Amino acid sequence: MANFQDSYLSGANIDFIEGLYARYLQDPTSVDQSWREIFERNNGAGRPIFNKTLLELPAPAPAAPGKNGKAAAAAAAAPAPVPPQDMLLQARVDQTITAFRLRGHLRATLDPLGRPRPPLEHVADLPMVREGHFSTEERGKIVESGAVFTEPRVKLEELLTRLRRSYSGSIGVEFMHMLDSERRRWLMRHMEHSENRTPFSVEDQRHILTKLSYAEGFENFLHTKYVGVKRFSLDGGESLIPMLDAILEVGGGMQLKEVVIGMAHRGRLNVLTNILHKSPDEIFSEFEGPADPKAYMGRGDVKYHMGFSSDHTTRGGARIHLSLAFNPSHLEAVDPVVEGRVRAKQDRSGDTERTRVMPLLIHGDAAFMGQGVVAETLNLSRLKGYETGGTLHVVINNQVGFTTDPHDSRSSIYATAMAQMLDVPVFHVNGDDAEACVHVARLAAEFRQIFKSDVVIDLICYRRYGHNEGDDPSFTQPNMYELIRKQPTVRQLYAKALAERGRISAEESEAIKQACLKEFDEALTRIKQARQFKEPSALQGLWTPYQGGSTKNAPEVPTAVDKGLLREALRKLADVPAGFNIHPVVERTVLKKRHAMLESQELLWSEGESLAYATLLSQGYTVRLSGQDCERGTFSHRHCVLHDVKTAERFVPLEQFRTGRATFQVYNSPLSEMGVMGFEYGYSLDVPDGLTIWEAQFGDFANGAQIIIDQFIAAGESKWRRLSGLTLLLPHGYEGQGPEHSSARLERFLSLCAEDNMQVCYPTTPAQIFHLLRRQVVRPYRKPLVIMSPKSLLRRPEAVSKLDELATGRFQEIIPDRKEVAPAGVTRLLLCSGKVYYDLVKARDEQQAWNISIVRVEQLYPFPFDALAGLVSNMPKLTELFWVQEEPRNAGGWYFMFPRLHDMASSRASGPVKVGYIGRAEAASPATGFTKTHDYEQHLIVEEAILRGTKNGR
Repeated sequence: MANFQDSYLSGANIDFIEGLYARYLQDPTSVDQSWREIFERNNGAGRPIFNKTLLELPAPAPAAPGKNGKAAAAAAAAPAPVPPQDMLLQARVDQTITAFRLRGHLRATLDPLGRPRPPLEHVADLPMVREGHFSTEERGKIVESGAVFTEPRVKLEELLTRLRRSYSGSIGVEFMHMLDSERRRWLMRHMEHSENRTPFSVEDQRHILTKLSYAEGFENFLHTKYVGVKRFSLDGGESLIPMLDAILEVGGGMQLKEVVIGMAHRGRLNVLTNILHKSPDEIFSEFEGPADPKAYMGRGDVKYHMGFSSDHTTRGGARIHLSLAFNPSHLEAVDPVVEGRVRAKQDRSGDTERTRVMPLLIHGDAAFMGQGVVAETLNLSRLKGYETGGTLHVVINNQVGFTTDPHDSRSSIYATAMAQMLDVPVFHVNGDDAEACVHVARLAAEFRQIFKSDVVIDLICYRRYGHNEGDDPSFTQPNMYELIRKQPTVRQLYAKALAERGRISAEESEAIKQACLKEFDEALTRIKQARQFKEPSALQGLWTPYQGGSTKNAPEVPTAVDKGLLREALRKLADVPAGFNIHPVVERTVLKKRHAMLESQELLWSEGESLAYATLLSQGYTVRLSGQDCERGTFSHRHCVLHDVKTAERFVPLEQFRTGRATFQVYNSPLSEMGVMGFEYGYSLDVPDGLTIWEAQFGDFANGAQIIIDQFIAAGESKWRRLSGLTLLLPHGYEGQGPEHSSARLERFLSLCAEDNMQVCYPTTPAQIFHLLRRQVVRPYRKPLVIMSPKSLLRRPEAVSKLDELATGRFQEIIPDRKEVAPAGVTRLLLCSGKVYYDLVKARDEQQAWNISIVRVEQLYPFPFDALAGLVSNMPKLTELFWVQEEPRNAGGWYFMFPRLHDMASSRASGPVKVGYIGRAEAASPATGFTKTHDYEQHLIVEEAILRGTKNGR
């Protein structure tokens, strides 16, 4: 028995044994006698049958001494011993069942081009799924089915046939790595009992054929009418269309109400017309272009990047809203954006089960493995702040990336290997087997809805043309494209198969094809007479009350809050529930200081920020803050989540202010920039009536999300008419912390500024951040907001605000100098942003250089030209205007400010003014790594700005 156990009773067979045991509990006679003995022996001993790490079957209990009547009767009723040869055969059968479940996908026929798979002889149990593992005599024997059949015992030949069909046909499945045995057994039942096929009715098959006909017809029509024009066709992967249709069909029957789709350019136009129902008239009009090209100078995007939304009605009558997210050419960048949009929709609608709104991501094979944002997005799937109830992933696997073969683009067997970081199944399916593709799509959709889990489909197909329609792929893949030239389309293959099976005649198939082509031809005729070129829809639904466009049209709104309400809010922020054991340092540095502020009415940065959140929540606005260590804050300043030092219980003071449907959400994010910033951008698209914030641990870490900044935040409105109110908090300031922790790369954001596309601000007081954050939500004007947030200013004694400044006033785009500096006597004007202001003021006051005025520019973009020009016009003796910054000359605000200051100074009525720069010299690195060097450089800046100005002024 020891050899018998060692051969196959291991953790790898846990699902097989669990299935047998479940049957035994229902009916002991339904399992083989040998297994019945094991289960009875363990049950009698009152011990568990096995554990999931290593199967442990105890030895039989020794017989009691002596024989009484009962013992003799038990001995007489004992089953006859199982012949050893049958036990050994069953052991090999069980090993084979497990081998098919584990490795059957490696023997599956997945490549539509019929090329042999690479040798995998190093996989130890792969030979078990080959032919010839059992003799002819053995194949005729009756064996335990291992739950592959509903019947407990079947002929071995039948068992092997079912295993081959289930795991090594046109479908291969990776699922045995999953830790959750319930999910594994669910998949086994659904795949093995059906031989991994759906028994489609003739009507179902006609529907699949029709979908394929529309998919193929659309591409063929464009290929002949718009020769050589880029469209990134779906030719070779047309099975995607009936697959997506099947996903919606299943989802519609399982509570699904909305799907947000993210995909790159491959097949996008086909999905738009055949899944989202964008009319061919509109798509053909986009090929023709706008009637007046001048109207779109500098804006808009190519047709295969555009988004769209519509309502889809399934064959079962369910109505599902579909949204295809706008997408740049940067592959996979849209993935976290889609996840953020879905999470926002779920939060807004109260979809706590996360079954009504689903993300659907369509990837390319090379991009899925090659783009790091894929791993970042997958990692979000089970995190509390970012989970969406599972994403359905479809990889359009063309088996080539532009001109790069798989062996040059990945180190893994499959393009989907990245997905194994999650506990999810991966289905590989031959794209030329239409029914297998639809079966897998249905199974994946059902799995997602039941288990709230990601699921991946690897649609292995090919690309009939090059990367785009003007490319010749035979330059680099001559053998592959020789096969493709001879390959019938999936529609042709399916139509032929249906005719041979007597399901749908060749004549009917041809009629379906011609009907599709007729529709496209009629659409082209219509748009030749009158184009239907349309702008992307925007400012509808939730966005109706909001506006973008020029900042000149942005309404001014009050952001001040009643002082009594502010005092009460500050008191709540200073208290914890009775019995809550707060950390003594937090109590001293946060809570007690807040109590003291109630008396002094002088606030630090943290209180200005927190009061902004508290008052917004009180007015019914949702506040969401996400980023690296943002609950406490990188600099231990925020502490918006408090922890009981004895029980680890959490207390979030800001949750006390929630009003109506407003929520306060704060989440420490994974150590990811692009994925999380993209998620928050997506979230902001569906919560225009809330404040959505992403915070960097240090400001320069935002460069890990540069694609999101460039393609979505800066250009989204211009390209796609998509507004966003996303706010970025980027800690910035030169304090001797070295090259990587000084600069948030202010210059990069300013270089992206144009057409009032976003706001870039550098506030220096608690009152300023209070009013700025409130303005971002309260006024019905939505633009991304980039804030250079402070580090040392968080606690600098001079950087305080009176409570009255929050109860009155508003955000000041520029802050003039103090009243004692008379404009009439100013000869030198220093403009600056950020903490350098405090260094300059201290030196100026010490020197009593009242001829020098220091003005803070708190909003760099949109540039406050009128406010600054009015200030300068009141300084008749002004001869010098300097921009002062801590950053190197080639960084910071200088290159942005100079042409604007020059224009302003040149147009001064009382005569031109010299415009100059004071700051660090040009440098390849943002900052020095030595504190003493930093201090010396800082001294030189202040000396040049103040001391030389003093000499010139006297």
